[in-house]
Amino acid sequence: MKILIRHARIIDTHSPFNGLIKDILVEKDQIIAIADHITDTADQIIESSNLEVSIGWVDTFAHFCDPGIEYKETLETGSASAAAGGFTQVFVLPNTDPVVDNKSQVSYIVQQSTPLPVSIHPIGAITKKIEGKDLAEMYDMKNNGAVAFSDGLSPVQTAGLFLKALLYVKAFEGVLIQIPIDKSIGSGGLINEGIISTQLGLPGIPAISEETIVKRDIDLARYTGSKLHITGISTATSIELITQAKKEGLSISCSVTAYQLHFCDEDLVNYDTNLKLNPPLRTREDMLALQNAVRDGLVDCIASHHLPQNWDNKVCEFEYAKSGMIGLQTSFAAVNSILPELSSEQLVQLFCTNARNIFAIPTTNINIGSKAELTLFSRSGNTTLTTQNNTSKSANSAFLNRELNGKVLGIIHKGQIFTN
Repeated sequence: MKILIRHARIIDTHSPFNGLIKDILVEKDQIIAIADHITDTADQIIESSNLEVSIGWVDTFAHFCDPGIEYKETLETGSASAAAGGFTQVFVLPNTDPVVDNKSQVSYIVQQSTPLPVSIHPIGAITKKIEGKDLAEMYDMKNNGAVAFSDGLSPVQTAGLFLKALLYVKAFEGVLIQIPIDKSIGSGGLINEGIISTQLGLPGIPAISEETIVKRDIDLARYTGSKLHITGISTATSIELITQAKKEGLSISCSVTAYQLHFCDEDLVNYDTNLKLNPPLRTREDMLALQNAVRDGLVDCIASHHLPQNWDNKVCEFEYAKSGMIGLQTSFAAVNSILPELSSEQLVQLFCTNARNIFAIPTTNINIGSKAELTLFSRSGNTTLTTQNNTSKSANSAFLNRELNGKVLGIIHKGQIFTN
């Protein structure tokens, strides 16, 4: 099968064609020609105004709920959402049933996802059954395809155990991923602690519940010299702590979500359960600080934190709603909408290049003879997530029916093409 991409601006600093508008001809899983005008016949032609192309994007934190929770999401529907959002590689959480805490569960996800258009990488659990008591066999999981290690939605609370985990993975250059949540602080909270929580009469989760874990884990990473990725950061102080750690030369990296850049606790005045998240939406000042951090290159990655919830878990009283929002299909457009001043090169770093470097994901470039792993997008198009075009099994998104700027046209990966 031949695919012809017409008049696309190439965004790839490792390509000799970087910044140029070219035609690109792909056959099977290889780029066979790049030129100003390609006249070869093709089975499919992709053409759009202001079309741009980069190597495939990477999402570092998504829940595909397989095995055991497939009524919320499956590897197939999650892969479709990722492809619709422009992602060719996705890291999936171990918070399944059974937990991905051994090499057999890692192998299951790797094998089941082989025919899908997106490469799905299991994140192995740090502790057995994600109970925070005993370390899982991370070395065996690494050898069977685990890309990194995390207890996902149940971050490790015990400093001594997390220290052991950092030392354990150092031997094979592994990376730990941690959501910064201290469950002993604000454990009964529903939203950020502050003026809004008081006005709404809802118990709050103070910012210090995040910042104490960020500081603790940075201290532990400093002691061990290991690699740590902190995901879902939500406060200005967390950004400051991580920035200082980077200046020290520590192997610390971080991610923010598109929704943390787009919303703050003021958006909860209507008790929208789709905005019940953990870490929660913080103050407007925190949101603006995160936006500035992204502009200034202090944030390494955008992570979707794609967390599907079924209808019953969201269409209920705010107190009883489960935390989480789906995000794969809207991440790019949400960031492009709120930060239009970012260059396309900056966006590709946030969605692709930095994650590949941090987690040692094999990469390619846009050149003749290279493997075709491509994301096609337009910053001038529009995206509106609806119940009709939502490819996830779940629909818990605050972006539903909201027009966003920017559009993903599709991906080319594994010799397959997925277009919106």
